Amino acid sequence: MTEGTTTSADAEAGDTLTRLEQEGEIAADYLEGLLDIADLDGDIDMDVEADRAAVSIISDSSGRDLQKLVGRDGEVLEALQELTRLAVHRETGDRSRLMLDIGGFRAKKRTELSELGAKAAAEVKSSGEPVKLQPMTPFERKVVHDAVKSAGLRSESEGEEPQRFVVVLPA
Repeated sequence: MTEGTTTSADAEAGDTLTRLEQEGEIAADYLEGLLDIADLDGDIDMDVEADRAAVSIISDSSGRDLQKLVGRDGEVLEALQELTRLAVHRETGDRSRLMLDIGGFRAKKRTELSELGAKAAAEVKSSGEPVKLQPMTPFERKVVHDAVKSAGLRSESEGEEPQRFVVVLPA
């Protein structure tokens, strides 16, 4: 292959990035409109992480206003993420896996859940017995599954929503 020639895989990767960037742009416009309607201050940051668009609303002040958009245990954040995904779907016709974070809530939660998964994995390694965790959202379970996997163990989700939970299993 000559220099400067692109393969179909390169073109497909570029198309995916462009599509994810487009999702981020649509989401940012939608969220800016919501912030204006709610008369809240916040800056919008867009990125592409793990093959999905990631949009964050970050506070340029105390962040107390943005807490309203997170809600108790992230319930409002989850709803806003779904609404944002629907707005992207309406514009593109494609289902979006976009992740929304507000005021660093998900980033902080991801750190806490990674530690929980690692701790549960260590407990299973020492006891040899499975460990059942508390019910979690799909996002939370995914973070725990990833932490358990990186600790060299496996895990499964059991139960029905909204009481679905992670079970960490011995090797």
